[in-house]
Amino acid sequence: MSLMRFQAGRIRQTLAYVASAGLNLLYPGRCVWCAAELPEDALAAGLCGDCSQRLAPQSPAGCPRCGAPKNPRNDKARDCRFCKKTPLQFDTAIPLGSYKDELREVVLRMKRPGSDALAAAMGRLLATQCHDRLAAMSVDCIVPIPMHWFRRVCRGTNSPEILAQCLGKSLDVPVYRGALVRRRNTQPQFNLTPKERLRNLRGAFQLGGKRLPPAARVLLVDDILTTGATCSEAASVLKQAVAESVAVAVLARAHGTDSV
Repeated sequence: MSLMRFQAGRIRQTLAYVASAGLNLLYPGRCVWCAAELPEDALAAGLCGDCSQRLAPQSPAGCPRCGAPKNPRNDKARDCRFCKKTPLQFDTAIPLGSYKDELREVVLRMKRPGSDALAAAMGRLLATQCHDRLAAMSVDCIVPIPMHWFRRVCRGTNSPEILAQCLGKSLDVPVYRGALVRRRNTQPQFNLTPKERLRNLRGAFQLGGKRLPPAARVLLVDDILTTGATCSEAASVLKQAVAESVAVAVLARAHGTDSV
């Protein structure tokens, strides 16, 4: 009987291998953004080399406080024209790139249902391109910006959670999904002024059931940072509780009137 079970298991494995090989021939792995066929060494990334370069071009380091482009005349953080007048509660922000061109299109696509594969590919790209800067912060845990339960049901996914999982795997740091809860379904930010955004997010977050370690250095993850209102409010809640410091990692840093 044991021999029969062993043989049956080997047959199932062989059939699964043949089926997988056939599917790979019929439907080879393709880039999740441009649909180009991927070479074997790029299958895990999910993006072709051309798309990776376009979506994460080399650019000068931005403001260490908010991630915005530095003033070419003065690179001191306090002189950043985007954050010097804004009371941000997080300590630093690391974006993959600016919210424009194809990266903007990617962020918008990730907000639609069925975009998990794209979000995962972008999370891996963020982890690869920003690995050294993120690793240097020696964070203790990663917290994704939560989505209100009603919006989560409508959308079916929350891309910051997927981004956070990719960063956690790359940095070997635990992801605390559920450490923060969005307790009210806030008004969409895209049509609000910076001051209105801050008011809109005030009191929107609270601690969830997943407890953070004491005096934790937290990496907060979102898809986009515009005025910083969302991440600032979330960071304030974390710091009032247990966080010693809060850094932010995002795919895109928007500027001026750019928004989603």
